[in-house]
Amino acid sequence: MNIRDALAQKAPGTHTVTPDATVRSALATLEQHNIGALVVSADGASPDGILSERDLVREMHRRADDLPGFLDAPVSAVMTAVLHTCTGDVSIESVMQQMTEHRVRHLPVLEGGGTLVGVVSIGDVVKQRINELEFERDQLDTYVHQG
Repeated sequence: MNIRDALAQKAPGTHTVTPDATVRSALATLEQHNIGALVVSADGASPDGILSERDLVREMHRRADDLPGFLDAPVSAVMTAVLHTCTGDVSIESVMQQMTEHRVRHLPVLEGGGTLVGVVSIGDVVKQRINELEFERDQLDTYVHQG
């Protein structure tokens, strides 16, 4: 199974935010959609960075003495600009390894020269891996009990 299969299981659409949007508006989008990260993109098609809950918490700690200033700051001041990405044809196992190695929980999925087609989260990856293991277990159980 690959990442394209995992994306097909998700609700359509990818939530993005522009680099000049405020942290306050990004927080509202995260809460509204019950998600843990937003792809930062000036044009909605190519990623400029990613804004995760981890980014927000770390920056909030740094700016604890000026929370209003933090909330009104542009997303570009808080986002992670160095992106780890994948394409739809990579395996679930490969993405699990990449997420573990880079200590990230969300990977933008890019196709066709860098066009954003989705975001895969650690939850999506774990869900797909569990489904694979359950399928394999059922196949083995059927095989064992046929004879």
